[in-house]
Amino acid sequence: MLYSPRLTSLALTIAMALGASLAQAAEPAKPASVPATAATAKAPLPLDELRTFAEVMDRIKAAYVEPVDDKTLLENAIKGMLSNLDPHSAYLGPEDFQELQESTSGEFGGLGIEVGMEDGFVKVVSPIDDTPASRAGIEAGDLIVKINGHPTRGQTMTEAVDQMRGKVGEKITLTLVRDGGNPFDVTLARAVIQVKSVKSQLLEDGYGYIRITQFQVKTGEEVGKALAKLRKDNGKKLRGLVLDLRNNPGGVLQSAVEVADHFLTKGLIVYTKGRIANSELRFSADPADASEAVPLVVLINGGSASASEIVAGALQDQKRGVVMGTDSFGKGSVQTVLPLNNDRALKITTALYYTPNGRSIQAQGIVPDIEVRRAKITAEQDTENFKEADLQGHLGNGNGGADRPSGKAASSKARPQDDDFQLSQALSLLKGLSITQGK
Repeated sequence: MLYSPRLTSLALTIAMALGASLAQAAEPAKPASVPATAATAKAPLPLDELRTFAEVMDRIKAAYVEPVDDKTLLENAIKGMLSNLDPHSAYLGPEDFQELQESTSGEFGGLGIEVGMEDGFVKVVSPIDDTPASRAGIEAGDLIVKINGHPTRGQTMTEAVDQMRGKVGEKITLTLVRDGGNPFDVTLARAVIQVKSVKSQLLEDGYGYIRITQFQVKTGEEVGKALAKLRKDNGKKLRGLVLDLRNNPGGVLQSAVEVADHFLTKGLIVYTKGRIANSELRFSADPADASEAVPLVVLINGGSASASEIVAGALQDQKRGVVMGTDSFGKGSVQTVLPLNNDRALKITTALYYTPNGRSIQAQGIVPDIEVRRAKITAEQDTENFKEADLQGHLGNGNGGADRPSGKAASSKARPQDDDFQLSQALSLLKGLSITQGK
């Protein structure tokens, strides 16, 4: 289970976590002060409800089939309070809180699945690259209906995630339903998940590719290094760049701001609105432009959530790049982690975030400028016919250029765009822009 808080400049830890899935936490937040409004200051304690609570607790202790101690009952009551607020608020016990604090290194134990809830089932938001989940073929949108034969319906997300945890190397069987089809089992072994946040390479001469798998504390810095390396490897300024945010569940808010800032030179990136002190934040771009205004295509899909949507929304609103793919996940709320005594904490939703144009992405998502759905690329056999240059006695080129007869094309090294339709479409768009702009 991973959450995504980060201590901001205003000493407020804001997380763009995806439910009880993956998290990034640099530091625990200091408890935020909630201003006492006139209503909260004058409202008396709900004595009737408190009496009912005490009576229920007393009846359970007296009549339940097995003895239950006060600590268990009270902790369960706290969990109930948080779990019924929204899917992303939770009570963190010592183990959960410690895991959240350690997760900023990008290394944790598990299967490599980001999860949410849908219709009472655990839903895969996205598998993490190069993990047991991605290697087993688990896809965004899959419903996890059973874990080791135990149904997930009726469980909380925390309970389901706890079942998926275990010793590294141990095998676990997930029963999945994909696109309303028949259930099928996938067996995979738990592993230590080491997530590399940023990957980059040249797709072709002049055209770069950066993939962000999730937003960790150093992701902004890593994207800056990736841009510099692509420029160096290309030997000159890039003619186009693809920023791939597909199946990126989010992470640290500050890192999302830093990534967007690499491509923007002015204007708002994102702002948040909430009730508690310091929850209304605004982040703007600085004049530096690490991307050198390179033409940009941003890829998103249904697994792009939270911090990914901040970046895509900012670049879309600022007309900095073309957003391509399918609708994003739609997780536009902000979580704050409030430490409690005894190594426990509350993770509660405290604000919503908005794109520069004032769009709330919550439960709607980012709609791409150009919709390109996933498709399979099948290479056809090249049946090239004879050309003029193959004919005996043909005339030479009028400008003295070399002949270009038909013949077998040299086998080229496999490239990411060769079997990724969305990526190939993004690259084609960049080439078209380069031609029309004379670059």
